[in-house]
Amino acid sequence: MHRLFVALSIPEPIAEMLATLQNGVEGARWRPPENFHLSLAFIGETDRHGFNGAIDALTSIGAPPFDIKISGLGFFGDKRPRALWAGVNNAPSLIHLQSKIENALRRKDFNLERRKFTPHVTLAYLKGARRNDVADYCAVNSLFSTDLFRVGEFHLFSSRLGGAASHYEIEASYSLSSSR
Repeated sequence: MHRLFVALSIPEPIAEMLATLQNGVEGARWRPPENFHLSLAFIGETDRHGFNGAIDALTSIGAPPFDIKISGLGFFGDKRPRALWAGVNNAPSLIHLQSKIENALRRKDFNLERRKFTPHVTLAYLKGARRNDVADYCAVNSLFSTDLFRVGEFHLFSSRLGGAASHYEIEASYSLSSSR
């Protein structure tokens, strides 16, 4: 079985900028910078047939490269915060790419989550963090912003859950091209 997701890798200089945010929240389990990514679709557990279907579906995606930047912080879990993240604002090209990926996977009968796409990079998972503390942390760091970076490809990742942190491996890469 493979636990799969589609995501953008975060360039090392951007990951280093994100890592500077990783302190000051009690109950945070900070993600290793090498695990930073921007998820586009979570496929979940699948067998070899599903793995091959995902590769096939993603091969059909055509979109031009684009630039984005990561800015602002937020969290998931309204009453009980469960994840702290850095967001991506005003990124129509990213939204378009994510939509194409989701549609291609659905056509291959993958049962994807139905919630609205919120582009983000998870900085920490939270356990027992107080909502007010997390909200204050986000407010204090609300002006955080990275440099623009170029998105020229996306990846099919597999993940293996681990004790301290999951291990992610790129299974396939897909280039974005202006000629598509």
